[in-house]
Amino acid sequence: MYLWIKALHIIFVTSWFAGLFYLPRIFVNLAMVPAGSAAERERLLLMARKLYRFMTPLAVLALVFGLWLWLGYGVGGGWMHAKLALVALLIGYHLYCGQLLKQFQAGTGAAITRSHVWYRVFNEAPVLVLFAVVILVVVKPF
Repeated sequence: MYLWIKALHIIFVTSWFAGLFYLPRIFVNLAMVPAGSAAERERLLLMARKLYRFMTPLAVLALVFGLWLWLGYGVGGGWMHAKLALVALLIGYHLYCGQLLKQFQAGTGAAITRSHVWYRVFNEAPVLVLFAVVILVVVKPF
């Protein structure tokens, strides 16, 4: 059973990360939409809403199977504390993406004042976290 839980955890983490990589990329495009392009803006917002609704259950399932591995099978060590801190950051990043999406939809807030360059940098954060998490899980440096 352990290997099934581990496989499901990896599948849902990978799927969640796909959303974390792509949603901010949509934000880059939203930040670049010319003022008079309502149809383009609405199309991008539709894509972003659907993606966020799709990736949220994937995140929940990744967390459920991860907790099952950690608590049910005693997977852990010093590296796990660092991984859990990074997972907490990813959850915060995910929720912040949801806030940015709401701001884009409302046409207010920090989301609409930031440049596409800011979103390009913001888009790289999950990549850096992925590198760190994979190294922690595979190498287990402590």
